[in-house]
Amino acid sequence: MKAKQVLLIIGGGIAAYKSLELIRLLRKSDIGVRVILTQAGREFVTPLSLSALSENSVFSDLFDLDDEAQMGHIQLSRSADLVVVAPATADLMAKMAHGLANDLASTCLLATDKPVLMAPAMNVRMWQHAATRRNHQQLLQDGIDFVGPNDGDMACGEFGPGRMAEPDEIFSAICAQFNAGPLSGKKAIVTAGPTHEPIDPVRYLANRSSGKQGYAIAAELAKNGADVTLISGPVNLPCPPGVDKIAVESACEMQTAVKQALPADIAVFAAAVADWRVVDQSGHKLKKNDDGALPVFQLRQNPDILAEVSTLPKSRRPKLVIGFAAETQNLQKNAAAKLARKKCDWLLANDVSGDVMGGNDNQVIFLCENKSEQWPRMSKQQTARKLAENISDFFMEKP
Repeated sequence: MKAKQVLLIIGGGIAAYKSLELIRLLRKSDIGVRVILTQAGREFVTPLSLSALSENSVFSDLFDLDDEAQMGHIQLSRSADLVVVAPATADLMAKMAHGLANDLASTCLLATDKPVLMAPAMNVRMWQHAATRRNHQQLLQDGIDFVGPNDGDMACGEFGPGRMAEPDEIFSAICAQFNAGPLSGKKAIVTAGPTHEPIDPVRYLANRSSGKQGYAIAAELAKNGADVTLISGPVNLPCPPGVDKIAVESACEMQTAVKQALPADIAVFAAAVADWRVVDQSGHKLKKNDDGALPVFQLRQNPDILAEVSTLPKSRRPKLVIGFAAETQNLQKNAAAKLARKKCDWLLANDVSGDVMGGNDNQVIFLCENKSEQWPRMSKQQTARKLAENISDFFMEKP
C-alpha cells in the first residue's frame, strides 16, 4: 500500500468529522492522502486538522493563483490512484451526475481519469428523493463505486438510510479498490457491444446491443482486483475506471483482439457478435437502380469466438470461459443447447424480446454443467456484481 495515493474530497455535512479518522487509517497503512475541502466542508472540519493528519497541504480554492499556475485541478485529479468523496453530499452527487464544475471539488471530479469511490451522507428524505435516486443510478452507470449509506440515527433526529459509512468500512472499500480484492493477480478478457459488418462505406449489418452489460461486468471484475481487458464493439459508453479498452468494429477484428489478449484466467463473452458478414464489400456507396432492382448480397458466417476460445488446448484456455445467449423464444432449451455446443464453462441467457438491449435492467438464467439458476430481474450493474461474486467464489475454491 505504501506507493498508493488517495485524493479525499470532503463535502459539507456533519459526517465530515469521520474524515479525520479515515485519514488516520489511511496514513497508518502508508497510503498517501491529499485533501480537497469544500467551502461547506470548512463549516465542520478545519484545514489545520486535516493538514496535520494527512501531512499535506489542504486545497479548497479553484482560483488559487499559485496552485492553478501549475494546473492544480488537473494535477490533483490525476496524481492519485483513487478519488474518495466522503462525505458525498446530495449536492456533490448531483454535480458529478450532471457534469457540473463550479468549484475545485466538482472540477477535479470532472477532470479525473481515476476510479471514484463515494460515501454518501445526507438526510433520509434527501437520500430517498427522486432526484437523488436518479443521480445515484446515473453515477452507477458511469462506473462510480459506492460504500453506504447505512441506516441509522441522523443529526436531525430522524432514522433511516443516509448515514455515512463508518471510517473502517470506507477504508476496507479503498483497500478493495487497490487490487486487494479476491481476483487480484487474475487477468480477465471481456467482450462487449455489437459488431458492425460493412456493406459499403456508409452501411453495415449490426444489432441492437448497447454494450451496457459487458461494460458493467468489466467494471465489477476490475473492482474485484482483476486486470481487465475490455474488447468493445462500437458503443457510446465511457471506459470503466481501471480497465484497458480495445475498440474494434467487426467480428474479425474482435477475434484478432481476443487472440492477442490471451492468455487470460477469465474470459467473458458478452458481446453480441454479428452472425454474418457480406462477402464482397463495396468500396463505394451503392446506388439505387432506376429500374427498382434490389442488390443481392452473399453472406459468410463470422468466426465463433466463444467456441474457439472454449476449445483451446488446456495450456492456453482460460480457466473460466463464460458466454451469453440472447434469445427471443425457448430460452432455457436454446441456452442449454448453446452451452453444450460452445463448450464454455458457464452461460448467462436472457430474453431480449423486450427492452433488454439498450435498457438498464436484465434478467438472466445462469447455466453451468450441473446447474441452472434463475436470477431475479435487476439492474445490469447488479447482474454484473452477482456474476463477479460467482467468479470470485470459483477462484477461491479453485485458485
